[in-house]
Amino acid sequence: MPELPEVETVCRGLAPMLVGRRLSRIDQRRPDLRFPFPPGFVDRLTGAMVTAVDRRAKYILIRLSDGWTWLVHLGMSGRFTITPGGRASSGQAGHNSGWALAAPHDHVIAETDDGARIVYNDVRRFGFMDLIPPGDEAGNKHLSGLGPEPLSDDFTAEYFSSALAGKRTPIKAALLDQRVVAGLGNIYICEALWRSGISPRRLAASVNGKRAERLVGAVKDVLAAAIDAGGSSLRDYVQATGELGYFQHSWDAYDREGSACRRDGCDGVIRRIVQSGRSTYFCPKHQR
Repeated sequence: MPELPEVETVCRGLAPMLVGRRLSRIDQRRPDLRFPFPPGFVDRLTGAMVTAVDRRAKYILIRLSDGWTWLVHLGMSGRFTITPGGRASSGQAGHNSGWALAAPHDHVIAETDDGARIVYNDVRRFGFMDLIPPGDEAGNKHLSGLGPEPLSDDFTAEYFSSALAGKRTPIKAALLDQRVVAGLGNIYICEALWRSGISPRRLAASVNGKRAERLVGAVKDVLAAAIDAGGSSLRDYVQATGELGYFQHSWDAYDREGSACRRDGCDGVIRRIVQSGRSTYFCPKHQR
């Protein structure tokens, strides 16, 4: 599933094509994805002007001039691709609009007033879309209850220590809890724990003070580095431009079972365990 850096990268790819443009045509090619499309989806978007493309946790928020917000979650395999200026994308050459020749899993196609085409493709259909009325974002069922953004000033060691106080779950599970901090997923949690030298099996309540400070710093550092690299391309993920992300080449822990630990002075070997039904990769030598 795309995590925060991948979603942020997609937002940055969509923004230049959408912001300040009007959605001249919308083609909804099936009644549902993971959930049914909201009533009036096509009518609400058709003719709307896009004012911003934002991200909250793993959600894309496309803001419209009438105050409504088009919410998108990519799920497991959702992706956007863009074709500037109405040029036909690969496999669609020779057809002026490309609507009739959309690929089998192109479920939503948007066209802007300058002829650009934005296509949402989702093979597994675990993604979903919603419409948020003006002023209702805080109460939206997908967004309410989310913790602070990990790259924001609200995510501090003091906040983190307080949020973890009394939690008897492993720190890995606590970091996956979107109510504690929003947007983190398996890959970047493994990487942040490796960088901070904290075991994924350590009780969350014991991550306070200096440990919390190290982990908060590691979370911010690894997310920033991943965004700079365009995210990690794993299975279905590509950027909105069609390019691959490159951060998977910088993984120090994730998916490196049996490999030597890369930490200076550490002679440990990366292990894999299963926590909360997911693979965790870590170095038992320096992560305590």
